Amino acid sequence: NMVTFAAACSSESYATAFAASVSGASGAFKYGAVTCCNEAKNILLGVSTETLDEHGAISEETAREMAEGIRKVMNADIGVSVTGNAGPGAAENKPVGLVFIGVSSDNYSAVLENHFEGDRVSVREQAADMALLLALSAAENL
Repeated sequence: NMVTFAAACSSESYATAFAASVSGASGAFKYGAVTCCNEAKNILLGVSTETLDEHGAISEETAREMAEGIRKVMNADIGVSVTGNAGPGAAENKPVGLVFIGVSSDNYSAVLENHFEGDRVSVREQAADMALLLALSAAENL
């Protein structure tokens, strides 16, 4: 089984957390994408411009399309996405700590809205932990 990550909210944390925390992860984690700008989300992951214009980058809809997009583009079993505001200031009029984490497989799809507290480092760590849990949950449902 192959897992791939697409992230926009301090993304290196998610792939690192997965690769470092799960025994044998290098056999499952092959690719990832850092998509900090909307253009990258659209071009690399296929997130629609309509979704980005109507809901913004920090939204349930964008997280869902990112997870589906990275899974399809990389031909993976599981796609995980993270998009949010790790701080220090508001982004898209969305509060610090608001992070959407999506997961997509052939038979499982979910997006969790999270409201993490703390500084930028803490928000990133909490989001990475939650993304890892969602990836593992999706793997159990394959």
